[in-house]
Amino acid sequence: MLCCGFLLTASVALSAPVDIKDVRLSSGPDGTRIVFDVSHAVEPVVFRLSDPERVVVDLANTRIDAAAEALPGGQGLVKSLRAGPRDRGGLRIVIDLNAAAEPRSFVVPPAAGLGHRVVLDLAPVGVASAAPVPVVVPAAPKVTKTVPTDADRDIVIAIDAGHGGEDPGASGRRGTREKNVTLEIARRLKERIDREPGMRAVLTRDADYFISLRERINRARKHQADMFVSIHADAVRDRSVTGSSVYVLSPRGASSEAAKWLADQENAADLIGGISLDGKDDVLKSVLLDLSQGASMSASIEAADNVLHELDRIGNVRRKAVQHAGFVVLKSPDIPSMLVETAFISNVEEEAKLKDPRHQQRLAEAVHQGVRAYFTANPPPGTLLAKARSRERVARSVPSAAPAGGVRQ
Repeated sequence: MLCCGFLLTASVALSAPVDIKDVRLSSGPDGTRIVFDVSHAVEPVVFRLSDPERVVVDLANTRIDAAAEALPGGQGLVKSLRAGPRDRGGLRIVIDLNAAAEPRSFVVPPAAGLGHRVVLDLAPVGVASAAPVPVVVPAAPKVTKTVPTDADRDIVIAIDAGHGGEDPGASGRRGTREKNVTLEIARRLKERIDREPGMRAVLTRDADYFISLRERINRARKHQADMFVSIHADAVRDRSVTGSSVYVLSPRGASSEAAKWLADQENAADLIGGISLDGKDDVLKSVLLDLSQGASMSASIEAADNVLHELDRIGNVRRKAVQHAGFVVLKSPDIPSMLVETAFISNVEEEAKLKDPRHQQRLAEAVHQGVRAYFTANPPPGTLLAKARSRERVARSVPSAAPAGGVRQ
């Protein structure tokens, strides 16, 4: 009897319907994402229809909560959403499109305070399947881009605002979301860098949408960035903890990333300092990658130390030395990279500072000053900053002209 009762209970539990608790929609330059917050795991069946263009999502044994019935309005590729029960049970969601799009779906288990999710990404037709564009990248901070040496260029800083879209990051006690403050600081940092002669900045995201960690690196490489700076806000359970921190890639993280690059066939034709790894034997590939990565890590540490020093000028730093970690966004083997934890959003006082536009500006100024100090001392060849420094050296080496009488005073 106990056995039969157990089986009956298990059967009922397994047949319990899945509830859609919320539906969220966000769009960015690469497409549109729809997130379904569900009570427990469910595998979607997704297919595309034409004339008119639409995508259909079927969820077995699923119903939609009354709170979620007010589906979000359209944006990006999505014109509108509608949902209704299927004849054979379950739920059908129809997404009417503004243009043809390729759907890709996946499920996400509970994490970071969020429950089960079904995620649907929509990309414009031809974009998702397009072959990657070859990218020319620098090997290290003191190695020129693969452009003519007389083609003076700006130093490019890729600024990465952490999190975004359905990934809010950490949240403060008063409801401040990390994704919002990082974007504000990133925008201010870009504006400050763009005012610096010989430098310009690019943002990995310029609005509230989700980007994968690897895609953030790809965007920096696409812009041939000389440095990658990721902006975050820290959080811990102990709400008394305060201070800024700066991280660079750990040696262990670098080793694992190098192994991934060498094993991944998609990386075979990538360029390390203008040199293709394609066709090289494994030993030479490893040597080229080690040289590039070693120089990049050395530059990362020096630049990060400058930034940490500037942050210490404007407030409390959590640790007086640059920290090492295996963050994915730091793993480009050919771009010096750092991750800046601007403050602890879990601390009420620092949460208030992170929301203050004046403090956001001070943080942006501190990061700018640290990056500027590094490149002033180490301008990449072929850049306007390198040319200006060369002129200064020439001017210092030329002796002062003698006075008219022929005798130097």
